[in-house]
Amino acid sequence: MRIGLGSDHNAFDMKESIKTYIQELGHEVIDYGCHSCSEVDYPEVAFEVGEDIIQNKLDRGILCCGTGIGVAIAAGKVPGIRAALCHDTYSAERAQKSNNAQVLTMGSKVIGIELAKQVVKTYLDSHFSGGNSGRKVQQITDKEQEFLKGDSVHHEKTYK
Repeated sequence: MRIGLGSDHNAFDMKESIKTYIQELGHEVIDYGCHSCSEVDYPEVAFEVGEDIIQNKLDRGILCCGTGIGVAIAAGKVPGIRAALCHDTYSAERAQKSNNAQVLTMGSKVIGIELAKQVVKTYLDSHFSGGNSGRKVQQITDKEQEFLKGDSVHHEKTYK
């Protein structure tokens, strides 16, 4: 598989370790940066990986920042991208098998590198199973398309 990999400065060391590991697993890695520990903002990296997935230049993406939350939010802003924050192998497996997540995100301040490698391997070894999950992913895709077309009306909800 062709894997897009990116991070901010907080996760540079993790990204570099994961890059080597993915290559050892036999996958091609496209490194979107950052390329040092110098401070860099993660949104642009996440956007680029997401856009290249949508354009079929990549099979999947792996993004890291301090918590993994920011890159998940940023990547998820690219229409059509489903990004999953995973810090355990079960979630990584389900991200792919149940949710067809094209992007895995992790936090370098949350997870150690050896567990991160296990999470990456599980994610890359898992494949979308469709079935009931396919129906749910399609519902998400359909709603996203409604929002993009402006067909979906925002209704204010009252919570008690």
